[in-house]
Amino acid sequence: MTTLTQRLVVDDEELAGLRAPRTDLLRERVGGPDDFGIDRGPFERYRRTLEVTPRDDGRHDVVQRIDYRLAVRYWRWLLHLPVRWRIQRPGEKTPWWAPPDVVDARAAVALSTLTIVAIIGGYLSTLIGQTMTFAADEFGSDERAQGFALGAVRIGAVIALAMVAVADRRGRRIVLVGACALGITASATGALAPDLTTLTLSQIVGRSFATTLVIIVPILAAEEMPSGSRAYALGLLALCSSLGSGFAVMALPLADLGERAWRLIYLVPLLALPVVRNVWRNLPESRRYEAHAADRAGRVRLGQYRGRLALLALTGFLLNVFVAPAAQFRNRFLDDERGFSATEISGFTLLTSTPAGIGVVLGSQLADRWARKPVAAFGFTASAVLTAAFYLSDGFELWLFALSGTILGAFAVPAFKVYEPEMFPTRLRGRANGIITAVTLVGSVTGLVTTGLLTDPLGGLGQALAVVCIGGILAATLILLRFPETANEELEAINPADRDDREVS
Repeated sequence: MTTLTQRLVVDDEELAGLRAPRTDLLRERVGGPDDFGIDRGPFERYRRTLEVTPRDDGRHDVVQRIDYRLAVRYWRWLLHLPVRWRIQRPGEKTPWWAPPDVVDARAAVALSTLTIVAIIGGYLSTLIGQTMTFAADEFGSDERAQGFALGAVRIGAVIALAMVAVADRRGRRIVLVGACALGITASATGALAPDLTTLTLSQIVGRSFATTLVIIVPILAAEEMPSGSRAYALGLLALCSSLGSGFAVMALPLADLGERAWRLIYLVPLLALPVVRNVWRNLPESRRYEAHAADRAGRVRLGQYRGRLALLALTGFLLNVFVAPAAQFRNRFLDDERGFSATEISGFTLLTSTPAGIGVVLGSQLADRWARKPVAAFGFTASAVLTAAFYLSDGFELWLFALSGTILGAFAVPAFKVYEPEMFPTRLRGRANGIITAVTLVGSVTGLVTTGLLTDPLGGLGQALAVVCIGGILAATLILLRFPETANEELEAINPADRDDREVS
């Protein structure tokens, strides 16, 4: 519990402002004369009281006391100062770092807990891509073999499809926590791989659980958050997933310790196993899943949403034809064609990827407060062009194009990813998103294999990547021309089938 005490001297107008219930970071309710509790907000406990003493000069001495405890897990230490600052200086609008809507305590707990799962999922999803260059050096594998291996890992989406279908029937929480624990364990077995084939097989299993996390984390977040803050939530989770990927990048210098030292990077996730138990205790089940649980057999069928399903799947396919090889072959490009060491690759990636947070923050705010379509379409188009330029450049331009392409790609992510949970009713959300992910992973395989096959004929990775970047531009065109606008719409309004079920509390 945090206690703030302020001693103020105010005039009548300022006193009236203090006596008005707050509506910025939280919504207050009047509990009595100069006594305010919480109506809605990200706090487990909250109370604000005023002691007012008139002065002879017509002003007032005021002692304001605020007691509160944030309903945030894991990150309370990080939010302590900004929340404290804001609590003492109320405003008419929510601060830029907070969700656009006022969220309740349950949503705050759910979102903060999901950020930890997103970090773990980001590390597991990045693991083989970041280490492939060094594993291939030990195993003597060429770029074509690497391309096929990176593509084969994505076959794990078939297992993920089964798990997310279970999440529609049995609940998001149990599947999410199970996939987290099993994904860590399965991925760690890559440290024992004697050859590229065995490494690939181990990561097919590990990646299947990581893919399950990638699907269910945004679903649970979207089902918990208010309508004007879903893109904010998915943007925050994307940042945390990138942070997990960043941890994998930061571990890369371990590979410089020796030819086999890259295996240590596969053991790092085992440190997160104790956290999984804590996630189980903290994470609530999705409130929308609970509200629809009695109807999980469902009267709606996925075929009723085949148009939305096809549109999202095709767009994801085209995006991943571009995104997957651009990400997975970056280390090989920097190593083979630009002469970077493992430590230099790690530094380059961290310095050019960390500012992606700027793009995510701006993109999520615009997607929630303004519109999704133009944000996503602009971001993906610019990112595709700049990424192609990166693979064809050297020197200062290499850094410039990498940085700007990363920021603008991140700018588009919240606006696009929020569509996947938004466009389907609760009883179908897991299965639909599983199918979309499976199709987008086919796009990844297509992009990886195509890049591997084009590298030699076109004279290098740069030329091959410039070709597959066309997929990003085509995806942006589809978003702009065919997607609906869903900003500030309740999930039940976007999916009328949910209106027939019990009301969400």
